[in-house]
Formats: sequence, C-alpha cells, structure tokens
Amino acid sequence: MTEPRDIPATLRAIRKNLDLTQEELAERLDVSFASVNRWEGGKVRPQRASREAIAALAKETATTPRQASESDHSARRREKGGRPAEASASSDATPVKRCRKSKRWENQEAPGWSVDDLDEWELRNVVAQAVYCERLDVPEHRGVKDLLRQLGLMRGDVVYRAVAVLFGKRERLELDFPQCVLRVARFRGVDRSTSLDNRQFAGNAFELLRAGERFLRDWVPIAGRFDPNRFDRIDEPLYPTLATREALANALCHRDYAIFGGSIGLAMYDDRMEITSPGPLHFGLTPEDLFVPHRSRLWNPWIARTFYRRGIIEMWGTGTIRMVEEAAAAGLPRPEIEEHGDSVIVRFRQKPVRPERVSEGEGAAPTRTELLVLLEGAARGLTRRELLSGVRGSFSEAQLRRMLEELRDEGLAARGKTAWHETRMGSS
Repeated sequence: MTEPRDIPATLRAIRKNLDLTQEELAERLDVSFASVNRWEGGKVRPQRASREAIAALAKETATTPRQASESDHSARRREKGGRPAEASASSDATPVKRCRKSKRWENQEAPGWSVDDLDEWELRNVVAQAVYCERLDVPEHRGVKDLLRQLGLMRGDVVYRAVAVLFGKRERLELDFPQCVLRVARFRGVDRSTSLDNRQFAGNAFELLRAGERFLRDWVPIAGRFDPNRFDRIDEPLYPTLATREALANALCHRDYAIFGGSIGLAMYDDRMEITSPGPLHFGLTPEDLFVPHRSRLWNPWIARTFYRRGIIEMWGTGTIRMVEEAAAAGLPRPEIEEHGDSVIVRFRQKPVRPERVSEGEGAAPTRTELLVLLEGAARGLTRRELLSGVRGSFSEAQLRRMLEELRDEGLAARGKTAWHETRMGSS
C-alpha cells in the first residue's frame, strides 16, 4: 500500500502518466475534486480505502516510486520559480485528453426519480458502515444529496439508475424497475416438481441481500457439535455463511440489470443450493478464470463500489477464491460456476454420501444400513438415545435426526414394528 507521506508525489505522477486534471483523477478514484486537491497539496491524508485505490491505480499505470519522486522534485522546482505546482499541473493552457465516459445501464438517469424516492435510512446506514470500515471519509455535510455525492453517486440533482437499485423505495422500484427481484424456493428432492417454500421479494439491493440471508437461515440445515474447551454448542450451517453471502452479493453486483424481466434466483434442493443471476459473464471471462487470481472487472462499477464501501465485498477479484476456501474448510466440494443461456449459475453441493462405512474412526456417521438393521431388529420403537448408543462412531444428534427423516420420507423407517413415530417421540 502507498505510504501516506508518498501520496502527494504519487498522485502527481499518476496524473502526469495519464495526462489528467485533478478533477478527472477524482472521477477515476470515485472521490471529490476537493479530496484530490487536499491530498495532493499534503493538507489531508486519505484514509485506508482511498490509499488502496491510489496504490491500485499506481500499479495499473506502472507508476514507480522513482517516477513519483521525480514528479515531486519537478513540482518543487516549479514552486521555487514562483509558479504554484498545482496551477501548473492543472493549467488550462496545457491541452488535456478528456476521458470519455462509457454509457452503461447503471449510470443513466432514472427518469422521474428524485431523492424523495430513496430510502434515507438505507443510505445513512451504508454511509455509517462505510466510515466504520474506513472505506469512506467522514462526510462534511449530512444531507441526502451530500451523502450521495460523497459516495460518488450523484452529480447535480440527477438520480441515476444505480442509485435507484441501491436505495430505491420498494413501491417505486416495483413500478419502474421490476427486475429488482429475488425469487427463493426450497424444493423437495433434486428437481422442481415439489416445493416446500416458494416466495418472491422486491426491493433495493440491500433489502434483497437481507431477504436472501433470512431465507438461508430458515432452510440451511444446522449441524451442532461440542468442543471440549467450550461450554456452549457450536452450530455450523451445511453451506458456509461467508461463501453463500459472497455468492449472493456477487449476483446483486454483477448481474445485467438491463434485462428488464430478469431476476435473481436462490433455490435449495436436497443435494445442492443454486444462485442464478441474469446476464452472461463479461470481459471474456470464463467460469474457470474465476477460480484463479484474476483482474477484477466490474459490469456495474457504481453498484459494486457501494457494496465494497459497505464492507460486503472486496474489489480485487478474490471473491470466488474465498468461496472455494470457505467450502473446502466446511468439507464441501468446490463450488461450481456455469453459464446457462443468458444467465450465470453458482452451485454449492453437499458432501458426497458414502454408501458403505470405510472406517470406525472418530467422527464417522452411521450408514443407512446400520440404522435399518437396528430398527428392523427392535421389537418396539427405539429412542434416539438408544440409536445413538447402538451405532458405532461419534456423531451429532442432528446428523442422526436428518438421516432418520430421510428414511421416513422414503418409507423405509416404518417397516413392520420399527415404529418411526415411537423413535421420533422417544426421549433423547
């Protein structure tokens, strides 16, 4: 990371390499002109998030410490000659190449929208969290428009589509942007023939993220275990929370919002979970590219930048790699990413089921065959405590309960007098 004392020289060197004014550099860094002016003048030191952005831009433009030092030395010589360095650097007498703004869906005006159509609480919460994460300077002014400008999301009084997606009120989004929708479902089995839960949520991106997380808390199985060094039980979700949150946040940030009827899908099956987002992979990326270090290319940079400042995602192309690491730590296979038509699917699968026991070591779970033999051989129903003592290995009661429920659903735990009802209702 660029050291604070090197910031003024580094900024001048970057502007020289790119032939930019301070205003243009401020736009490139997604900050205000005043911030760049104060940083370059050495009056104020940028916070960590801004230093990271400056360091990344210096690396991208091949700005070396030597170049920064030479640029700083040249600036001091101009100052001694009676010409302020800042006036020289941004003089209108020097022809400057203007950066042409790309027209993307998110940076177009939302027709008929004003700040009254935005959820002010959501906006203030994002700004507060961004300041807490040191990814945004403390705002000098607290008005809604001032905060949007601080986030780099407003010029003049125009409300852009990205702002509507991030902070729009639900009732207005349903009228103008019906693609701001999250569909969730829990299916029985491995296909969509029978659903146990099927709902749809509309709202801004942060509302949809919270709705998806609530759905996962409701439906992702939890395995409990005990650590000898801890008094309380440790609950671990089947799919790691950090990995699923990353996948859901990526879908909200990188989806193609121009697909008017598109929506994000979150579906759970008995053997897997899938998150589907509209739009293909862009910039020539393939699914395999996402599992190795790669350059972060943002389809919706304003939306993604706001999620980054909120502390939800990173912007270094490491999100999918962290998903792999979290899944591996939970003993799950590597997540799958595939393009399917005009959409991208991220899939988490459960641990492979072993048909036969291969070991009696610590932590081994009972096989279906063992449970059925115990149930068949019982003259009456068995309690869970009796089953726990009757099978080999060490495992949690939650694991046993899930296996019994699977046997019941398949009609295998009710043969003869095995009495699943008695097993379920017995003392545990």
